[in-house]
Amino acid sequence: MKTEVRGNGGSISLQNPSLFNIPLDPITGALKGCLGSLDGACIEKLLLHCASALENNDVTLAQQVMWVLNNVASTVGDTNQRLTAWFLRALISRASRVCPTSMNFNGGSMFQRRLMTVTELVGYVDLIPWHRFGFCASNGAIFKAVEGYGKVHILDFSITQCMQWPTLIDALAKRPEGPPSLRITVPSCRPQVPPLLNVSKEEVGHRLANFAKFRDVPFEFHVKDDDPCLSNETFSTQFESLLTQLTRSQLDLRYDEALVINCQNWLRYLSDESKGNTTTVRDAFLDVIKGLNPRIIVVVDEDCDLSASSLSSRITTCFNYLWIPFDALATFLPKDSRQRLEYESDIGHKIENIVGFEGFQRTERLESGVKLSQRMNDAGFVSLPFCEDTINEVKSLLDEHASGWGMKREEDMLVLTWKGHNSVFATAWTELED
Repeated sequence: MKTEVRGNGGSISLQNPSLFNIPLDPITGALKGCLGSLDGACIEKLLLHCASALENNDVTLAQQVMWVLNNVASTVGDTNQRLTAWFLRALISRASRVCPTSMNFNGGSMFQRRLMTVTELVGYVDLIPWHRFGFCASNGAIFKAVEGYGKVHILDFSITQCMQWPTLIDALAKRPEGPPSLRITVPSCRPQVPPLLNVSKEEVGHRLANFAKFRDVPFEFHVKDDDPCLSNETFSTQFESLLTQLTRSQLDLRYDEALVINCQNWLRYLSDESKGNTTTVRDAFLDVIKGLNPRIIVVVDEDCDLSASSLSSRITTCFNYLWIPFDALATFLPKDSRQRLEYESDIGHKIENIVGFEGFQRTERLESGVKLSQRMNDAGFVSLPFCEDTINEVKSLLDEHASGWGMKREEDMLVLTWKGHNSVFATAWTELED
């Protein structure tokens, strides 16, 4: 027997229909006040009530709040309704571990992780400038940093499947002095988060090589393998093993090439929890790449702090931040657009991890651009400003999208904004000279 979390359209299947078969009374005054309202502030209040109930093991109150949220949520409704649907799923996921008998659920096929074709990934990246902003800012900074070098080697730590490199290859091909030889090395391990491709890294490298050949840019592509014995381990375990292989000799670094470290939406997946007196994986990674003496390090990520241990704090921050892509998509895609539903589903995967899990299972641990900058400074790096050419390129990119997108500078950091709200930051760094 199943029931569904249902608003005005989309649904989430539940194995136990008794989850919402509860009397609404007695229900707290705070909840009654929200029954006739769909505004974001009220929904946020409901989410926090539910989180508090779960943290206090008050299953009855949690069910009452979920009943109210269930009458708001819809995956094909307005922005708040759609966002609520994904938060409700995440809360039910969390509740199923607090009280598995009464709150067992099955997310259903609509939530399965999808594998994209390369063509689909291009469309995914182009939909809103969430990723392209970082690509454009990073490529501009890299292009300037490698001026005068005949050889360039990029260590690419990114979840975006090398999608930023065709643009850089094209720019390098147009250099007045001729293109440099370009090597790109990627790790074989990757967080299992969207976007996911239906082809291997080697196939991606083959396609990049064909494009580089077409543009007359000498090109090599390498996948840095981790220990095959760890193939069934978590990304964190695999990456800790990979760290030991990030040496000049194992990476075949050459002293006549400009080394570039590219981190796109990557650092958040490196553990920031120390065990005893040991360095965190995130800080250990920065120490390792510093030892490689790179010409430039670019770090791009979402400008939001989701590292708090408090569930209520994460819900508040996450709800007010992830409203941004939901709202942006609503400006140009119809409510039943498959492309919109799939993009939001990928965001829903993130919400479920942030809200539904704790400990090592909670892998989404974003830190804001300000916190990241402090971490980089502490690690011995100094920020590099973006040049005017790069800033103009980013502005031109944003002109291709909805008018709500903008850009601002915060010291040496570039920040993508939506209706004035910080969305994504881009930073560039080099090693602090002694």
